Amino acid sequence: MREYILVLLLGLATAYLLAPACRSLALRCGAVAKVRGRDVHEHAMPYFGGLAMLGGVAVTFLVASRLPFLSRHSVVTRESLVILAGAAVICAVGVCDDIFELSALLKGAGQVLAAGVIVLGDVRLLWIPWGDRIIALDRTTSVVITVLAIFLITNAINFIDGLDGLAAGVLTIGSGAFFVYAYWLTVEEDLVRATTATLVTAAICGVCLGYLPHNFHPARMFMGDSGSMLLGLLIASSTISLTGQIDPTALDRQSSLAAAVMPLLMPFAVLALPLLDLALAFVRRTRHGTWWFVPDKGHLHHRLLQRGHSQVGAVLLMYAWTALVGFSAIALGMFPSRFTLIGVGLVLITVVIFTLAPAKSRRSPGPAAGTAPAADPVAVPGPAAPLEPALSRRAESLGEDGGES
Repeated sequence: MREYILVLLLGLATAYLLAPACRSLALRCGAVAKVRGRDVHEHAMPYFGGLAMLGGVAVTFLVASRLPFLSRHSVVTRESLVILAGAAVICAVGVCDDIFELSALLKGAGQVLAAGVIVLGDVRLLWIPWGDRIIALDRTTSVVITVLAIFLITNAINFIDGLDGLAAGVLTIGSGAFFVYAYWLTVEEDLVRATTATLVTAAICGVCLGYLPHNFHPARMFMGDSGSMLLGLLIASSTISLTGQIDPTALDRQSSLAAAVMPLLMPFAVLALPLLDLALAFVRRTRHGTWWFVPDKGHLHHRLLQRGHSQVGAVLLMYAWTALVGFSAIALGMFPSRFTLIGVGLVLITVVIFTLAPAKSRRSPGPAAGTAPAADPVAVPGPAAPLEPALSRRAESLGEDGGES
């Protein structure tokens, strides 16, 4: 556990310290989120939070390759370096999108390219655990499903990146829940294959915690596509490394729910909100006769704002739902009992009440609904105008939509 704590703290410190430099670089490159019709924020905001997080991931993985426990199995070092290479590719694609606003086709091609790097490094779904048996996949099927899984999860995380601190906080909680399960498999069940997932989820948790102080409301910078796609690829890779490469029949507790369904259940539990938001967006946009990647303001966080919740309130509710689903799956899977079920039920009722309860003050129309306008609004600079003077003052931002374009 000490090495995992060190990994988390290294990721946290590196991302936190790199964020101001990445913010300045974004201003010099003109990588800023300008206000659009679908956005919630009021003022232009620099991107490149993803670069800070990539730096944190790189430091943690390289240091982990020298630590006694994490480096004792060559497969863990090899897989972590493969995942780092894929992360660098998808972050580079995100940086290009943050600067030049790539088309959906080019961005999708970049996601597939990064997934291809992961697959070429042999981090892929070998089989699908199903109860007390496994469904083996031939190489072609394995490659296709792995690339598709990375593509879908990456876009799911991209979709929830819509409010200050939302994506980073949700991934902190989700990766924390995944870490608990993967750590149990590593230590209690002595499964080497779970070590990679444990390392990756600890790194995700660390870099997100380091980035959050710069992004929580009112944000000073956005992660942009370089961050949301990076986090999506990392959590997808940890899922593939764990769920698609461990043999549930090797677990000691064959009669337990944890051995039977947890390898398949956990990825859906920790990614429940992003995947639900992605599915709802696909259905909603299809019904409206538009492509699934055409952005709108119908995401889950938008609906919470429409119910009258403040931005911080909506973000905290999304945190609560993520924690509820993720940690409830662990509790019910690893400690199945009537008392666990009752406890989960009580927490569920509490979260539902806070979600459905009407806010004290309803939002008024407009992007700044529910919040007093800034006293000194900052105009969005033109292409030739210097960006730093316009953003040097800490303008209050009402949200983030750096993910979709």
